[in-house]
Order: sequence, then C-alpha cells, then structure tokens
Amino acid sequence: MSAFLPDAASPDGPAMTDKTDVLVIGAGPAGLTAAYELCKHADDLKIDIFEASDQVGGISRTVNYKGFRIDIGGHRFFTKLPEVQAMWKEVLGTDFIRVPRLSRIFYRGKYYDYPLKLMNALGNIGPYESIRIMLSYLKWQVRPSKTEDSFEEWVINRFGGRLYMHFFRSYTEKVWGVSPKEIRADWAAQRIKNLSLFKAVWNAISGSNNTTSLIEEFDYPRLGPGMMWEKTTDLLRAHGASVHMETPVLRLERSGNRIVAAHVTEGDDIRRVEADHFVNSMDLRRLILNIDPPPPDEVVAAAHKLRYRDFLIVGLVIDHPDPFPDNWVYVHSADVKVGRIQNFRAWSPEMVPNDTHASIGMEYFCQEGDGLWTSDDETLIALAAREMEQLGLARADEVVDGTVVRQPKAYPVYDTDYREAVETIAEWCQTLENFQTCGRNGLHRYNNQDHSMITAMFAARCILGGDYNVWDVNVERSYHEEFQRPVQQPSSDAAPATPPAFTPGTSLSNQ
Repeated sequence: MSAFLPDAASPDGPAMTDKTDVLVIGAGPAGLTAAYELCKHADDLKIDIFEASDQVGGISRTVNYKGFRIDIGGHRFFTKLPEVQAMWKEVLGTDFIRVPRLSRIFYRGKYYDYPLKLMNALGNIGPYESIRIMLSYLKWQVRPSKTEDSFEEWVINRFGGRLYMHFFRSYTEKVWGVSPKEIRADWAAQRIKNLSLFKAVWNAISGSNNTTSLIEEFDYPRLGPGMMWEKTTDLLRAHGASVHMETPVLRLERSGNRIVAAHVTEGDDIRRVEADHFVNSMDLRRLILNIDPPPPDEVVAAAHKLRYRDFLIVGLVIDHPDPFPDNWVYVHSADVKVGRIQNFRAWSPEMVPNDTHASIGMEYFCQEGDGLWTSDDETLIALAAREMEQLGLARADEVVDGTVVRQPKAYPVYDTDYREAVETIAEWCQTLENFQTCGRNGLHRYNNQDHSMITAMFAARCILGGDYNVWDVNVERSYHEEFQRPVQQPSSDAAPATPPAFTPGTSLSNQ
C-alpha cells in the first residue's frame, strides 16, 4: 500500500528503458515480503522494488521524531502462520522483545479493562445495566436477525442490541465515519473474530483467553515495527535486489493479457522499466485506473466504487515519563475526536530516547481533505493535548513538543458496494498472465500484517511455479486461535511452490 499512483497517466516519451525480472510496486510489508520470498528461493532473479515515499514499511513503518519513535497504528507481532513467524524470526532474531498487553476502553467517563475483567466491568456498568445487557443478549439468541449482511446485524446477533449500543456503535462510527448499517459483516467477522458475549464473560470469569484479538502477550521489535522492514530492506539489498525510494509508479503498460512495463519517476526523470513479472501492493483503485490501455469498462467502474478511510496520528511529547500504563486505549466517546491512544514506552522502552519524557500517539480517523486532515500541525497538536487532558490521561500543559503523521488509504472500506466491485476486479486481474497483487490495499482487505505477508508469499510462489490463488486465501482460518492454518498446497499438477533447495528457517543473511 506504500506506492500511490496518480490518477493521470505519465507523460509520453520516457527518457530511458530498463529491464528487470520482477518489478514490485510498494515497499510495505506485502511488497518487501514478496521480494524476500523471491530472493530466498531464487538467487538468479533480478528484483526491483519501487516505493513512492521516503521510508519503507507502509502503514507498518516507524517514524523517528527527534529520537521519539512513532508506530503508525500499533502493531503486535503475533500469528498462527508458521511461514510468517519464520520470516519475523529470520529477520529480527534477538531484536524481538516480549510485551505484556495492557489495554482499556474509555466509555461514558470510565475506563474498562480490555479484555474484560468481571468486577471492573460490573463495577463500571452497574448491576441494573448488566441485567439489561444479559436480557438483550438472550433475546437475540432466541430471535436472531435472519440476515447478517451488515456490521450491526452481525454484532447484535452475537452480543445483543444493548451491548452493541454501548460498545460497538460509537467506535465503529468514529472509525469509518458512517453508520454501522453501511459497513459489511465481513469486517466484523474478520476483526472481532471468534468472540461472543458468552465467551467474553467466560474469559472474564475464568481468566482464559483463546481469541487472537485478545491475546495477553506478544512479540514486538525493540525499535518498533519499522525495524522489521528496515532490516528486510537491508537484507534484500545485500542479496542484490534494488529498492528505489521516492520513485512512484505512474503507469502500467499492458499488452493483451500481460503487463509489460511500468513508467516510474525518479527525481525529474521518467523511466520505462520492462519486467517479466509484476507484484503489486498499492490500492486497487489506483492500480486499475493507471493501467494502459485500460481494463474493460465494468472493471474501471468497479475501481471507482472502492473507498478508503484515512488516518493521522498526533505524536505528543510529555515532560514526564509514563502518564498511564496502557499500551493503548480505545476511546468510545463521542465527546472527543480521538479514536485510539498509544503509549509508546509501554510497547518498548527504546521507543523513547530518555527516561524523563513520555511519547503518546493520539490517533484520528478521517478522510483526506476533510477538516481534520487539512488542519495545520499546531492546531492538531493543541487538539490532541486538550483531548488527552479531557480523558484524564495527562495535562495539556505537560506537552512540550509534538508532530503529526498522516496516512492516506489506511483502511479499505467494507461498504455495500465493495464486495461486488472487488470480485469484478479480481476476476479480471486473474486473466493477467504475469501479474500478482497482494496485501491489504492490493486485495482491498482489512487484514493484519501477518495476513498481508502470507498473501505476498503466495504471490511470490506463483512466480516461482506454484499454483496459488491469492484472492482465495482463507482469511478467517488464519486468524482463529484454536488451530493453525496448514500451509496452502499447490494443485497436484502444478510445479512445487517451494524449490527443493529451499530450507525452512534459512534467512537471506545466511545464504
């Protein structure tokens, strides 16, 4: 998702033509993982990665502001995907630290432990409202909605209308900027995952927990998630791959069912780069709109229907350490605009350059071009400081510095049009003989980092002769805690997806 293509095609007449074996668009988790997988399995491939921004990692990058490291969104390194776990360990090794989870929900002026702790929840919500929640839950278990098309219907069927009203509706509206009735159930099934009111209450009583979204401990790079992708980039370059920064792809040149070249800008120069294979990780809308000649009209129309939610984080530097203990806090209050708050020292002490200050990330969900997005940094820093004080986490006058990081297209929107549009685009993309698309925006799926990585691995294995359909990767199975997802096998008449010479657990640095 890191490379963003302009809607207009590049100017005619690129100054020069280059040639590579595999051209990768975007140096985020998907693009870099695809390149890593290719380098790992095939020493003789020439690989070029083109990244529009000045930093690798996409939404998983770590921004360094005066030594204060800012994680764009908060990234836990936990997976049941053995291939992904192996790559994390290969790249980072001892640079992982083990982090205990501490998170809370702010709602109606009170903080709720999350995952739920029974006495804390009952004490905050009170016996009367607790009974009403349970009665509402029983009602919807007896007479559930016959349809589960929307986020609202999916959640109410599993938690009851009362709990939905309290804890799901307001936060969902803040995240997406629209009513939960307009968000498809696919998002709920993927993000809330394998959880019901009964299971949540049982977990709160017993202390057990087998739901991925509620894990109590996770790995984390000591310098933030960007460390993973910075080290991956170093390994790729050492292995002979080229990673071109601040080099956006302007146009993809098509001949029949093949992509034959990309037009890229590097400074003032425009280059035409031919390749045998292409791996994409940018958003589907811009991908489709920048293929020349264009795909069929229905595919272009589908691309225009895809929507995205943008995001910005205000990093606040506070004049004393550790104002609150949480890794992060969800804010389910309409009284403030902030949606989630991170305490970076709670993720890793090395995210903060000294023991005398704290680094807090105030996350705001918005649309590119709206009032929040276009506000100047000083206004946003002042807003974040006020809201932090309003939430009782620290005083506004304790803020001594701050910065703003804007992230366009952070979340693909699961609205009423997205599924049919994505299916139309996927069907056409699969007619291309030498083109793979992967990752969150490359598939228009709101997935976690590990899922973006596994789709990229499968895309790379297709180039190596495997028979994988990245669009059919089983999203739900890869997230359930109860079992591990077995490695997807190629069809019986396909060449092996993994070359015989490949040894699991071998990093590029050891080859």
